[in-house]
Amino acid sequence: MIVYEVNLEIDAGIATEYRRWLDTHVAAILTLPGFTGARILEVMEPAPPSARIALCVQYALVDVAALDGYLHEHAPRLRAEGVARFGERFHAQRRILRDATAD
Repeated sequence: MIVYEVNLEIDAGIATEYRRWLDTHVAAILTLPGFTGARILEVMEPAPPSARIALCVQYALVDVAALDGYLHEHAPRLRAEGVARFGERFHAQRRILRDATAD
């Protein structure tokens, strides 16, 4: 199993609108091949800077091939949608994790 993690810092002034958009964004991603689940977590530590909120989205995928397909075929368009809507009022960092207990 692969976890694709997106860590977000969002201006507090757009938090409600961003969260509504994020829910639909995550739902759309979950319809893509290879995605098996996702969760949206509020980051408590380290605390985000003042006037920002921090979220972490963790997507579960069946394998690296599914992630590669997403990154090449869908990610540029989906990322651009967020930038077009919210501009520089949010920042995203991404990590790719593998289940260390799997064979």
